[in-house]
Amino acid sequence: MILKSISLLNYKNFDSINFEFDDKINCLVGNNGVGKTNILDAIYHLSFGKSYFNPITTQNIKHDTDFFVVEGHYNKLDRDEKVIISVKRGQKKVIKKNGKAYQTFSEHIGFLPLVIISPADRDLIMDGSDTRRKFVDGVISQSDPHYLSTLLKYSKILSQRNSLLKYFAANNTFDPSTLDIYNQQLNEYGSLIHQKRSEFLQIFIPIFIDRYQAISSGKESVSLQYQSKLSETNLITLLEQSLAKDRMLQYTSVGIHKDDLSFEIDGRLIKKFGSQGQQKSFLIALKLAQFDFIKKQSKVHPLLLLDDIFDKLDEQRVEHIIKLVDDQNFGQLFITDTHADRTENVVKKISQSYKIITLD
Repeated sequence: MILKSISLLNYKNFDSINFEFDDKINCLVGNNGVGKTNILDAIYHLSFGKSYFNPITTQNIKHDTDFFVVEGHYNKLDRDEKVIISVKRGQKKVIKKNGKAYQTFSEHIGFLPLVIISPADRDLIMDGSDTRRKFVDGVISQSDPHYLSTLLKYSKILSQRNSLLKYFAANNTFDPSTLDIYNQQLNEYGSLIHQKRSEFLQIFIPIFIDRYQAISSGKESVSLQYQSKLSETNLITLLEQSLAKDRMLQYTSVGIHKDDLSFEIDGRLIKKFGSQGQQKSFLIALKLAQFDFIKKQSKVHPLLLLDDIFDKLDEQRVEHIIKLVDDQNFGQLFITDTHADRTENVVKKISQSYKIITLD
């Protein structure tokens, strides 16, 4: 899949601008603050209907304007595709594919597969379990629409159960039969989600380990482990065991919404014991494994966005990453950097066509 061109109107710091891209490598270079990352975010927006960096949609509208429009022209499986996202203050966001608006945004997920590697990914290591769950769910959802719909159903039932627990507490009452209906539904959807996550990670973890070994030249060993109470027993049992606690807390304290991933390097938590370079290598390996998985499932080369990729990595690790992308396993790349000379020196070593786009 190739992004041929993109047009931005009132998007973040841009008034009106168009870019045409090389089919292989595109380097966006310039000083901090000129909008390099904003272009990557616009590309991400076209794939997912939202910003990677700012989830509040209206905050992506240029200051002192009322709307933004992002339009992308693609070639996917030898077909021309056009996607437009438009947002106006006070109105519902609209996503159109080839002139036709989607009824639900979830229908669009997976149509334009994409992987982004950014300094913001450090949240995967430093933040709570919610961030790591979203990563897993995002990878699976790009190639499995049924998984995404199951997640949405689970979240809806979870919210309803939590509201019921609050109602019980506020009115000093309790109806176990009503709660049981929600328990059964959570168990149905939660079991499917746990199974999908487990199956995904069985495939994903070996790919991730191979990617890390390639980046680090085998200097360190890493591991990624899925932590879920559903690996020990079913959700119905867990919900029954936690009933007293849930009534006291007034929310559901067990379920797949509490799952987590453990990131380790040489047998110790990378959050506490990994250097900045090791943490960045870990995150890059995660994202390259994500790329491999999505490509295999979708039979399409996802777009690969590399935001500030060279920061905090030694020259040897940068060389390894470049060698990894210098083959036909990758499709179209977008790279941002503040140092134009450094970027061009690196991409010159790649036997692919490239384009340098300078922003000022």
